[in-house]
Amino acid sequence: MASSHQPKNFDVFLSFRGEDTRRSFVSHLHKALTQRGIQTFIDDNLTRGENISEELLKAIENSSASIIVFSKNYASSSWCLDELAKIIECTKKVLPVFYQVDPSEVRKQIGDFGKALTKLEKKINDKTKVQRWRDALSNAANISGWDDKNSCTESELVQQIVEEILNSEFIQMPSNVASMQLVGINSRMEAVTKLLDIESNDVRMVWITGLGGIGKTTIAKAIYDRFSNHFKAKSFVENVREWSKTEQGKIHLQEALLKGISEDKNLRVSTIYEGTRRINKILCLKKVLIILDDVDNADQIETLLGRFEGFASRSRIILTTRNKRLLANRNCLSTYDYEVKELDEDEAIELFRKHAFPSNEVPEDYLELEKQAISYAKGLPLALKVMGCDLCGRPKLEWQDALDCYETNPLEEN
Repeated sequence: MASSHQPKNFDVFLSFRGEDTRRSFVSHLHKALTQRGIQTFIDDNLTRGENISEELLKAIENSSASIIVFSKNYASSSWCLDELAKIIECTKKVLPVFYQVDPSEVRKQIGDFGKALTKLEKKINDKTKVQRWRDALSNAANISGWDDKNSCTESELVQQIVEEILNSEFIQMPSNVASMQLVGINSRMEAVTKLLDIESNDVRMVWITGLGGIGKTTIAKAIYDRFSNHFKAKSFVENVREWSKTEQGKIHLQEALLKGISEDKNLRVSTIYEGTRRINKILCLKKVLIILDDVDNADQIETLLGRFEGFASRSRIILTTRNKRLLANRNCLSTYDYEVKELDEDEAIELFRKHAFPSNEVPEDYLELEKQAISYAKGLPLALKVMGCDLCGRPKLEWQDALDCYETNPLEEN
């Protein structure tokens, strides 16, 4: 019987010669990739044999990209060369790293690298396989990659590789927000994404404004999910308005922010002044992504971000608010505003039906009632969702009673 187990998909497959790099460069690279949320395959637990394993072949096939770390003994391993040939044959994106070996030696199979390959060839009777190896080496070495001689330190080389992976289209970072299930979210996310312009070197602040229940927080969470892996220091601070009502609440917000942008996940703040000082110290040193959700006055912003006296280059700050008057307080940062509009008629119908009629089949005698409910919601996603859930499965008479109640007592914004 065929197994029902589905092979795992990976963002990156790591190919390397263990004796050269497993405990040094590759271990640092693997740790950096996984810390940034990049699903990376490394063959730590595979049993080596004469031929490449089926598990390894599947891992290569199910990886979006492969990083090949060429080192001095890479060509002495038939296992590595079989891996390489498979990678060249089927991987969508190949990224070579030349670690303590000259790219021309790999491309032309000369020098010590070529000698290792020639020595291996003498043990192999299969000329077709050997030619496949040589072709794969030439192809891979001709691809633009990284030469460790061009990097000051190994840590800088690792950082360059990780940033390249994160900025590549083939990586689909996981999202905690089910964007595909959120009506109208994609176009709104794209609009905010353009304003953020993650690749620019300036510091940017983007305000997401609009009525309560319009979807500001949902958009901010989706943006955070999409881009948080581009930043080592990041924090999503929720319910700023509510927590800021007391001094202890403000300290709680500062601690939440600091835990995201600092190395210390157990830190504690004694006073608001101490918290602001510690936050400002970090903001000057690190590229950060910070989202402050539901801000309604300037004091809350100063408590959490200080007076904008210094942010590290390429930092991004997003604030959601109902209070557009806050935007009048422009500062020295590049500041942009995105006002979230109500859902259009088609979007409102789609969202309401998701919750009121899960089967997406609307009885004809409910169409007028549905139209009435949608008009009361005025394009607010939260209202459409709440009413849809409330009315789902109820008979017509109860719909009419509920609609009469909505008309006289509109849903409060929250």
